[in-house]
Amino acid sequence: MIKNMTQDEISLHIIKTLKENKKTDFFAILEELQPYDVAKIYEDLPEKHKVRFLLFLTIDRLAYLMEELEKEEQLEVLSKLGIEKSSKVLDLMDNDDLALLLDELSDEQKDSLLSGMKSEESKAVTDIMNYPPETAGRIMTNRFVWIRNYYSIREAVDKLKTFAEFAETINYLYVVDEAHRLVGVVSYRDLLLADPNEKINNIMYERVISVEVKTDQEVVARMTERYDFLAIPVVDEANVLVGIVTIDDIIDVVIKEANEDIEKLSATGKSIDFETKTLVAAARRLPWLILLLFIGLISGSIISGFEDTLDKVVAIAFFMPMIAGMTGNTGTQSLAVVVRGLISNDIDRGVVTRLVFRELGVGVTIGVTCAILISIIAYIWQDNFILGAVVGISLFFTLIIGTLAGTIIPLILFRLKIDPAVASGPLITTINDILSLLIYFGIATAFLHYLL
Repeated sequence: MIKNMTQDEISLHIIKTLKENKKTDFFAILEELQPYDVAKIYEDLPEKHKVRFLLFLTIDRLAYLMEELEKEEQLEVLSKLGIEKSSKVLDLMDNDDLALLLDELSDEQKDSLLSGMKSEESKAVTDIMNYPPETAGRIMTNRFVWIRNYYSIREAVDKLKTFAEFAETINYLYVVDEAHRLVGVVSYRDLLLADPNEKINNIMYERVISVEVKTDQEVVARMTERYDFLAIPVVDEANVLVGIVTIDDIIDVVIKEANEDIEKLSATGKSIDFETKTLVAAARRLPWLILLLFIGLISGSIISGFEDTLDKVVAIAFFMPMIAGMTGNTGTQSLAVVVRGLISNDIDRGVVTRLVFRELGVGVTIGVTCAILISIIAYIWQDNFILGAVVGISLFFTLIIGTLAGTIIPLILFRLKIDPAVASGPLITTINDILSLLIYFGIATAFLHYLL
């Protein structure tokens, strides 16, 4: 029906079915759309059609829609549905997504919605909300299939079929004992290939990779990537299985953490997007920039301290921006490499030593290459071999220092248990500016007699 339509054409077709009250046609269109596409269509609808759109949807479809919307849109939908219908929709939502949504509400709104939900669902959501933010417990879901080790394959498959609609994923079945402790795991593939009369304890993996409820979400993401899991079980201190973290939540974590690191690297500190107001965006950037402004004054005082050198050899001023800029660039590159590596690697003394020496080697290689190139350019331009040597030697040392600064500073912060992403690009650049100018003018002053 809508196979060759663009999204705009589909939206217009949906508006037509809403106006003409053609529910059959409306549902026929929705049957061919993914939940994400339905959500995008809803978001783009004129306000006057949104309420009717929601009224047409079943409770199941409303739950799917809610899970694809941003928080602001979710709250808007809840306000349009009313408490009674909202509670039914919330019963069907993934509990981890629901916990994130309820965090945005007042205690009164939260209690009102939770009281209207099924008791077991509201309890599951409340339990999740009691875990610390950004931990495995906070992003897990309790919708998974568990089995006992004495089940036959046939019994396990029957249970899987019964709870397939309820479970968020059926890629794995988790095996628990009588105290609900995690003792094994069986994949869906294992079930398909096994004899129907075989017992679960004969085919299950007993060495189960799991995380505790208070494990940091970044660690959970790293483990999922390391083992190529589609889901990872979450246990409490007694190894009781309390939930699972699925791959879709891991992707959300990775994107969120990456955005946070980018914000810190760019010295914005807090989230700034296309919708952020001008004054808010400026207020979030200003603190870092004001700090760097005062630090930058040191660069000015360094230059003024070498006025004599500049007066006598004016050509030195031409290479100042290049020296400072190149040093800052190499530092920022190394910083990005280290921050990314800290997320995806286990850090110990051996790893740090190898990294520092590797970056030192990189700095030397880049320094030699750029130093030779700029020395030749300076010599040809000014017909002065000593000037070329001064610029080349200065660039060589400043590039090495810039690379090491961008490597060592985030490692020190990591050692001090401070988020290394706060060693922002502008901060590294400012520090390297100061060091590069000191080196450049120091070398130029030392060779001043030969330059004249």
